[in-house]
Amino acid sequence: MLQIGDLVFDNRFARLPSAFFARQAPTALPEPYLIALNPDVAAVLGVDPAEAHRPRFAEYLAGNRLLPGAEPLAAVYAGHQFGVFVPQLGDGRAILLGEVLAADGERYEIQLKGAGPTPFSRNADGRAVLRSTIREYLAGEAMHGLGIATTRALAIVGSDQRIYREQIETAAVLTRIAPNHVRFGSFEFFHYRGQTERVAQLADFVIETQFPDWVELPDRHLRLLDMAVERTARMIAAWQAQGFVHGVMNTDNMSILGLTLDYGPYGFLDHFEAARVFNHTDRGGRYAYAMQARVGLWNLHALAEALSSLLPQEQRETSLAKFEPLFLAAYGDLMRRKLGLRDTDLADADLVDRLLHAMQDGRADYSCLLRGLGGFRAHDPATRAPLQALSQTPQAIDAWLDEYALRLASQGEDDAQRQTRMDAANPLYVLRTHLAERAIRQAADQRDYSEIERLRRLLAAPFTPQPGAEDYAAPPPATDVAVELSCSS
Repeated sequence: MLQIGDLVFDNRFARLPSAFFARQAPTALPEPYLIALNPDVAAVLGVDPAEAHRPRFAEYLAGNRLLPGAEPLAAVYAGHQFGVFVPQLGDGRAILLGEVLAADGERYEIQLKGAGPTPFSRNADGRAVLRSTIREYLAGEAMHGLGIATTRALAIVGSDQRIYREQIETAAVLTRIAPNHVRFGSFEFFHYRGQTERVAQLADFVIETQFPDWVELPDRHLRLLDMAVERTARMIAAWQAQGFVHGVMNTDNMSILGLTLDYGPYGFLDHFEAARVFNHTDRGGRYAYAMQARVGLWNLHALAEALSSLLPQEQRETSLAKFEPLFLAAYGDLMRRKLGLRDTDLADADLVDRLLHAMQDGRADYSCLLRGLGGFRAHDPATRAPLQALSQTPQAIDAWLDEYALRLASQGEDDAQRQTRMDAANPLYVLRTHLAERAIRQAADQRDYSEIERLRRLLAAPFTPQPGAEDYAAPPPATDVAVELSCSS
């Protein structure tokens, strides 16, 4: 296992022309201290978890000391924000240290989020607040545990430095890893400036570094768009199936590799609500739960337009037309798994739709009801009661269970086998907003970081019951006050 300072860097993004970034050293964080270290991500990188006890570890991950071989920079990009094009954005509070060769044989970019201002900060302080770093740290692990493509975080480093968002808070730096951090908006930046050679350079960079087998192929750029369409469709299908709402699906927050990127005002559904919005600034509901597939396709159209100098219109349209069938197939497969259906029936989409309507009408808890369905036995009326209790309209759930019982009978499977499969598809532990807020409050008010680690462990294995964690698998208390989330969250 390596010390953090022994990581081997090979910074391919830094070898692109200077038009793609601004070289920028991190700004020192006053008196940094370690708040959380993710041992699973440390293992991916080959870093010894014992590093957490070495004083220089926090200094490196705060940006106060530069890791040997790092070439810090801030990437430039543009983006459509709430549908409106903004011609220049960029890493305003994130600094890419470089790309490391990891223990698992893969390459990962290491980025410090909250490491101080960059040329793209737009007069902001370039810092992240402790609240937002805890939320992103946990979200990456929650999504990874659910099998959803995502960036992940190695650590959180905190400081007593006070900064202002909606209120006075303390600063923190999140160390984030991903195969790359290229966004749809990275291509848009050069396209709308008419710099078509830069669009081609960036496309070829992604291909050379992530899909080297395509380098010599004449259709490599079409393959790149096809890949983005497919991965985005599968990612959003997984979001929908697990009740996740990203909250701010601007094109600058969309990964070219189909990774869940930039966790801000996100949330997982408690009671099912198709129009649920977590970002309190999204008054029109553009990024509501039920809108995510539509917005994902809208964003892919923006990406395709940014690649128009490389691909003719017919090829772009053919690629984009693949999104809907890919999304519907992926979502259908995931929901059949969650309902324990082994084979495909044309009526399954209607069965799922009727369940969601019944859940919405009765404000039924999304995760608890789906997990509870594993225990349903058509021949045992007593197994209906726990499911009915999750809804304010139990009669609607009961009527749906009659349909479900007939569908299960058609596949003739042992109930215990079905439940085993369903339990592997329906998580017990979900990163509900009130759980994240509990960890945040303990960290901010008491400097108690144990709840962060407790949640991380549960979310890393969300399908497996863990003794003493029953409270974490329950819906939020009825007295719980809704938390308003913004882009600084």
